[in-house]
Amino acid sequence: MSGRAFLTELASMLLVVIVVGVGARLASAQNVANLPNAAERALAAKYPNEWARLTSEQRERVLANYQQWQQMSPGERYAAEHSYQQFRALSPADRQRVLAALQQWRKLPDAQRNRLHEAYARYKALPLDQQQRLIRRYQRFQKSAPRKTPASTE
Repeated sequence: MSGRAFLTELASMLLVVIVVGVGARLASAQNVANLPNAAERALAAKYPNEWARLTSEQRERVLANYQQWQQMSPGERYAAEHSYQQFRALSPADRQRVLAALQQWRKLPDAQRNRLHEAYARYKALPLDQQQRLIRRYQRFQKSAPRKTPASTE
């Protein structure tokens, strides 16, 4: 899976966690009617208990993710749900590593992310045998590269 595709799927699965992963399905029509837009009313009606517990910042994030979800094609939604299932199958430690990598990716400047996307596209355009050679070379490099060790506190 490509780095960009992985990150897209990871972001999509996080979207699924936020929007689809909540449980309650009943709403108070009185409270829902007072909400400012249709998307917010729909979410509050579908998930009233969860919606009530969100901060305003969390609600904004959920709304943005919900609107993105609504714009996804069925194929994109399927891929996001599949990725979410894969993510849930990871051990807690692996999930933390994935989330940390995602946070690190988001902190990169746009120019650097673009360079990485381009480099990955060049890699994916290579024949499979060349891709595998590069992976083996990288793995050998990782084994031979010096590891950082914590500084002594003495």
